[in-house]
Amino acid sequence: MSDICTTCGLPKDLCVCETIAKESQKITAKIVKKKFGKKYTIIQGINENEIDLKDLAKKLKTKFACGGTAKDGIVELQGDHLKRIREELVSLGFAPETIEIKQR
Repeated sequence: MSDICTTCGLPKDLCVCETIAKESQKITAKIVKKKFGKKYTIIQGINENEIDLKDLAKKLKTKFACGGTAKDGIVELQGDHLKRIREELVSLGFAPETIEIKQR
């Protein structure tokens, strides 16, 4: 017998909690210069209690072929990925109207 989700009451393989959570996030992406003038793409505003940030960071790092980390509710990606971050987050299930890209 499969496990039951404690939030929605459906079996884990049919659970829609993360899909609903992805549509209700208010995500902000921006570029930050850090040590030695290196650029980092910062993605914040994702509720880490509803969405697995480490898994999200892993998928984004694989897609953009870069390093990065997920900590304190923020996903950091090495390099400037603002041009493609919106389309990749949408393909991962986030609503496009909730994604804000901050240019300098």
